[in-house]
Amino acid sequence: MSGRRFIVHVDMDAFFAAVEQRDHPGWRGWPLVVGADPKGGQGRGVVAAASYEARAFGIHSAMPISRAYRLCPKAVFVRGNHEKYERESDRVFSVLERFTPDVEPLSIDEAFLDITRSHHLFGTVEETCLKIKADVKAETGLTASIGMAPNKFTAKIASDIGKPDGFVVVTPEGLLDFLHPLPVEKLWGVGPVMKRALAKAGIHSVGDLARRSLPEMVRRFGAAGEHVWRLANGIDPREVTRESEAKSVGAEHTFDEDTSDANLLRGTLSALCERVSRRMRKEGVSGRTVVLKIRFQDFSTHTRSRTLPRATNFFEEIYRAALAGLELFDTMARKARLLGVSVGNLDSPKTQLSLFDAPRPEDDKKDKLHHAVDAIKDKFGEQALIRRRIK
Repeated sequence: MSGRRFIVHVDMDAFFAAVEQRDHPGWRGWPLVVGADPKGGQGRGVVAAASYEARAFGIHSAMPISRAYRLCPKAVFVRGNHEKYERESDRVFSVLERFTPDVEPLSIDEAFLDITRSHHLFGTVEETCLKIKADVKAETGLTASIGMAPNKFTAKIASDIGKPDGFVVVTPEGLLDFLHPLPVEKLWGVGPVMKRALAKAGIHSVGDLARRSLPEMVRRFGAAGEHVWRLANGIDPREVTRESEAKSVGAEHTFDEDTSDANLLRGTLSALCERVSRRMRKEGVSGRTVVLKIRFQDFSTHTRSRTLPRATNFFEEIYRAALAGLELFDTMARKARLLGVSVGNLDSPKTQLSLFDAPRPEDDKKDKLHHAVDAIKDKFGEQALIRRRIK
């Protein structure tokens, strides 16, 4: 077994939609769309998630909600509950971390695992993967699709092919036999433009690409050509990294109608900052750079950032910085379509202080207060406590 790697990609099936169908048995088996209220096909925003029943009608993530309504007006449309989804994600990841310390989150509902060193504790690699699936289902009531392969990109392809509730194993000996019949767009980095360029060169499958020489691919496509040639030949040495790759924590909201209402804009901004603040505490991070994003009715999008003197995950500090960015725009002259807030330049709260940044007593009090508020909202819901407006 020397030199063999066992990389697992775990991908929750239609995660947001599946959570809603689990919690509302009457919606099971029905097309379900998580997103804004479609209002008879005139709604704003995009689809956040679609059940497999909704996907049968051509509905997919990031589609305008109005188009989703036109494709399936009888679907169940549900506004998302991100706090609930984050709680469910935490439960899923707590299961994954029992099987290996080498877990690399990709998003709220998918991750890579390296079980090379730990699978013997649970049986064979196949038995370990099946136990992961079974434990996730038992503890959350949700299904996951799993791909297992010698490298990361093949494991992800395998989990995609097996959806929903699938399990696909690719062995080192069968790696190229698995990859080569696939359409070339299955390779990371092959989007619509690259696909058309490859087709002009007579390359349609992964195998077509693998059979070309590396010098030819570099001559035709530069560094991108080398990248896809290596993938087509099963070469992906990247390790599963335990550190989160997230560079920021953010949230956005698309208004049902374009607005210049100052109270609505401030209230929405406050709710977004609250969501970001809570997520940061759950993830154990603080940040220094607050970014305000605004999209106007003409679809022009602008950002304003402010770097704070100290890293924080406190709602009040994030909100004041974001509000300062919002006030740089004349929202009376142009109506807003979307607001967003993100915090970057992340660090662990335990390491954020420099040698000269002594902890402040007021920070300790704020931290305890914020965690108390988080606990109340986790137990009783978002409306259990309403913050008064900060001036």
